[in-house]
Amino acid sequence: MSKPVSKTVRIDHAKAAGAFLQKPDHVAFHDKRLWDLRSKRDAQAHGIPEWETMRDLASAIKEHTLSNLADYIAQFVDQAEKNGVVVHFAANAQEHNEIVYQLMSARGMTSLVKSKSMLTDECYMRDYLEPRGITVMETDLGERIQQLDHQDPSHMVVPAVHKLRADVAELFGKTIGTDPKNSDIHYLAESQRMNTRPYFVREKTAGMTGCNFAVADTGTVVVCTNEGNADLSANVPPLHIASIGIEKLIPSVADLGVFVRMLSRSALGSPITQYTSHFRAPRPGTEMHFILVDNGRSERLAMDDFWFSLKCIRCGACMNTCPVYRRSGGLSYGGTYSGPIGAIINPTYDLKRYSALPFASTMNGSCTNVCPVKVNIHEQIYKWRAVIAEKHEVPFVKQEVLKMAGRLLASPTLYRATVASLGGALKRLPNFVLYNPLNIWGRGRDLPEAPAETFHEWYKKNRKPAK
Repeated sequence: MSKPVSKTVRIDHAKAAGAFLQKPDHVAFHDKRLWDLRSKRDAQAHGIPEWETMRDLASAIKEHTLSNLADYIAQFVDQAEKNGVVVHFAANAQEHNEIVYQLMSARGMTSLVKSKSMLTDECYMRDYLEPRGITVMETDLGERIQQLDHQDPSHMVVPAVHKLRADVAELFGKTIGTDPKNSDIHYLAESQRMNTRPYFVREKTAGMTGCNFAVADTGTVVVCTNEGNADLSANVPPLHIASIGIEKLIPSVADLGVFVRMLSRSALGSPITQYTSHFRAPRPGTEMHFILVDNGRSERLAMDDFWFSLKCIRCGACMNTCPVYRRSGGLSYGGTYSGPIGAIINPTYDLKRYSALPFASTMNGSCTNVCPVKVNIHEQIYKWRAVIAEKHEVPFVKQEVLKMAGRLLASPTLYRATVASLGGALKRLPNFVLYNPLNIWGRGRDLPEAPAETFHEWYKKNRKPAK
């Protein structure tokens, strides 16, 4: 995970997306692969008559928990400590990273094997630990690929989905010594497994997992994976650290059943993950530590329009369906969270840096339609646009274009005259005039053919005015 050099540098999503679009094979694969996940999700959802009822219930559970978050955190901590777990609180990313470092350095540990965790990426934990002498090994296949390539994850669930098999083969050939021309999936997966496994049994090694759900009434951390690496990270080393965003709390095990039924179906179109692991207490002779992390979540909870994003269960369904994300790639969003959910989460951390993201949307609402906890994503994107405009964080060129559009749309006479003149221009002007640097739309697509007549012209011709 590469920490941004400066938080004041605005992410240019369009420019970064343009770089991804220069690789047509990658774009085609990316689009097809993610739409396949969306299609499988639909098949699973349609196969459960109570799916929409479950969405309502999941949304209500999350809303109830967030409305009573302090109480559920207290209950979770009390139960976890009764189970023999040591619980820590981190107000921000710096405190989270310091706690991990202190836990490891106090025990003389120099390496950390970890399963997938968006929160540790959000905290730039690797950037903090590695200069201090701690080697961090990502054990999830996709995360490991991205780590070796010095790139951020591009998707919540499938971190290296933007890469082709040949890309991975070449990368592994350079980094772990495999055959760079062998792109067989089983060969690549086995090679990564053989490269990673020795780290689990090294001396002075700690293990780390993320958290999908933290169950308040039992003090349990639940982790859902398909590779089994989380179980190795938690059970082989003598120290298990779990990084937990405070929004991951749910009240009870009974509530967990709702989310487990929906998570993998929404993410991958499969009925359930291969492993749903419950970590409740340390094994004899070992230690278990939970780190409850705020890092801006309490502040977001106080935002009237934007607290709903805390309901997110990180399934990635909104990304799989988003036409912008599917064709621009996750790295173009410039943050830990990409796609539609990134467009509403990232601005809560740094409005200026991520001010372009809410505009990377067609406002089609598909993201909201597939969200298992009914986060109103497209409505929040629209509201973020208003906030960004009010804060004058819209780029100068876009501001001027919007002003011109406002004047044009405010005057019916001017609008009709402009439409008429543009219609003639599209038919007569040569391409080099139409496809110029000011025509952003034309950079990635052809302008449509001008219609023979406008709707206003047709209406005047075919409808008589009311008497």
